[in-house]
Amino acid sequence: MDKKMRLTDKKYPITHLRNKFSFAAVNRKKIINDPVYGFISIRSELVFSLIEHPYFQRLRRIKQLGLTNLIYPGANHTRFHHALGAMHLMTKAINVLKSKGVEITTEEEEAAQIAILLHDIGHGPFSHVMEHAFVHEVNHEEISLAFMHELNDQFDSQLSCAIDIFKNTYSKKFLHQLVSSQLDVDRLDYLTRDSFYTGVSEGIVGLERIIEMLNVKNDQLVIDEKGIYSVEKFIVARRLMYWQVYLHKTAVAADTVLLSALKRARELALEGTTIFTLPTIDYFLKNHITGDQISSSKEVLHTFSLIDDLDVMVCLKNWQNESDFVLSYLSKSLVNRKLPKIHILDEPATDEVLNNTINNLSDKLRISEKEASYLVQSGVLKNSAYQSGDETIMILTKSGELIDLATASVNYNFVSANSIATKYFVSSPK
Repeated sequence: MDKKMRLTDKKYPITHLRNKFSFAAVNRKKIINDPVYGFISIRSELVFSLIEHPYFQRLRRIKQLGLTNLIYPGANHTRFHHALGAMHLMTKAINVLKSKGVEITTEEEEAAQIAILLHDIGHGPFSHVMEHAFVHEVNHEEISLAFMHELNDQFDSQLSCAIDIFKNTYSKKFLHQLVSSQLDVDRLDYLTRDSFYTGVSEGIVGLERIIEMLNVKNDQLVIDEKGIYSVEKFIVARRLMYWQVYLHKTAVAADTVLLSALKRARELALEGTTIFTLPTIDYFLKNHITGDQISSSKEVLHTFSLIDDLDVMVCLKNWQNESDFVLSYLSKSLVNRKLPKIHILDEPATDEVLNNTINNLSDKLRISEKEASYLVQSGVLKNSAYQSGDETIMILTKSGELIDLATASVNYNFVSANSIATKYFVSSPK
């Protein structure tokens, strides 16, 4: 690693977690009271030790829906909630499959629980909002895998099977499908949980029935035929939740403000302009961190594990008082919820429209066109609830035949949902 990227012990204290925290398996079988499912039982001492680990505890400080609480005030749940819920559903799904004669060992069950428990551990602050803001050209799944490898070292290779399931290199492919597919326990939990916390009833699905209808055929996760209508409703509910929650236009507007503020802060930091920052945030502002560095450097990975929503909010609150107009304006917009106007379009905005918007804003606010460009954003919104042909959901008929859900369905609403809906947006100050 380049010397300028090294973290000094004084400025960037990194705790060697293996030495500080004891992971001895003592009295670690617990029950957690979840507001969505009730009691979640944790019977594995290894699983409970992972939950207690600082890497996982960090998820308490990462909001599941990013800035969506600016639209739905109840949406303050975290990745910690979601990971525990998904693990709970994994346990229920495995019990159903075992009851139908599917062979799953105790070790495989624990590994599958760990794989889903840690599937989102690589999320950065505000979850998907800042997916590429701190680590460039890498998604959170790759960072999650880096964390899993590091934890595997700390826990004496006890996560090896879980990593294989997560990577889809384990012999029983259906276990990976429970973690990641078009009908996995991840999606089942976040739809149910996000609907609960936002109050958006369109996300409610027949959770119990879908899990009861799970089966395995030819090492593939499938749905028994009589569960087809519940799965159709799941697909439609996911599409509606995307438009009403995940791609809500005001949430998109807030996301653009946050990303623009971080972009401006990075530009100022690289120019040598003194602005308020925290040591860990400063590190990611001044260094171009890639996925390879996250995977190969424990120092970089540990530093990433120290940042969360709270760090970003502390910076935004202080950036309100910076002398730089753009950084101050954007930070005030987000902290005080004075969000830009956003227009949803059927076609992409032309360069002429964007340039005219920037020029008009430049004149009105008496700032340069470059500064005004930070306040005008455009992009694309894609809603893909289900794609036939891409790891399709297969229906197991009573005769034992496997049929793609899109082919088996006779429901018009599901057929219309089986496509990618694309919209475009332009946001600018009101």
